[in-house]
Amino acid sequence: MITSPHNPKLKQIRALAGRPKARRETGLFLAEGIRLVEEALAANWPFAYALWSADLSARGQALVERLRAGGVPVEEVSPSLLQALSETESSQGLLAVLKLPQASPPNPETMTFVLIPDQIRDPGNLGTLIRTAAAAGADAVLIPPETTDPWAPKVVRAGMGAHFRLTVAGCQWAEIQAFLRGFNVFLADAGGQVSLWDANFQAKTALIIGGEAEGASAQARELANVVVNIPMPGKIESLNAGTAGAILLFEVVRQRNEVA
Repeated sequence: MITSPHNPKLKQIRALAGRPKARRETGLFLAEGIRLVEEALAANWPFAYALWSADLSARGQALVERLRAGGVPVEEVSPSLLQALSETESSQGLLAVLKLPQASPPNPETMTFVLIPDQIRDPGNLGTLIRTAAAAGADAVLIPPETTDPWAPKVVRAGMGAHFRLTVAGCQWAEIQAFLRGFNVFLADAGGQVSLWDANFQAKTALIIGGEAEGASAQARELANVVVNIPMPGKIESLNAGTAGAILLFEVVRQRNEVA
């Protein structure tokens, strides 16, 4: 059992929790809690190791046994130490260190529907957008440089397992531009001249959702073929990024289901 706060694994976890650079350099990220670890295991995601504490529920202990049976290194930690590592008020008693996906860019030939969350700084909004994209059947979420790290613990937690269900790839703008050849690129903006109800999302579609404070970047605006708005008859200036993204993503679903 790990009982010292100076244990190398605990030091590594603290670094992974707090620093994007640590995640990039090690190729690792964190998934905390029973549900996230179940989702990762169901997706055959590569694990580095997992830690658990004695206050873990019966469901969690069964999951630990499944991890052991699958060859994942598992180690017990004192409950107080695991709680100190937790990003939540009350730890569930299980934390996994997982491997980041390979950095190779996704293949646009196999995809018809992607989301680009541009300048999204709030981890909860980004996690919500990734989860909503997965629910809408998007093929990939392309993360530009100005957007928060999608593998930060708060983003992964807000995604609730969606990271394991679709491609989430950090990309430079030049890579995104090359990827989007052959796509219709739609930028959501309150000043857009085309209502999303009148836009045609049936061909290869990329949706760009701008950030909460500054909106979309200049690079995103240069890539957009069409700027669309969400009609809002009420006296509200704008929606947050998570809500706007959900409306747009499921309008794509609606249009494509009508054609099918």
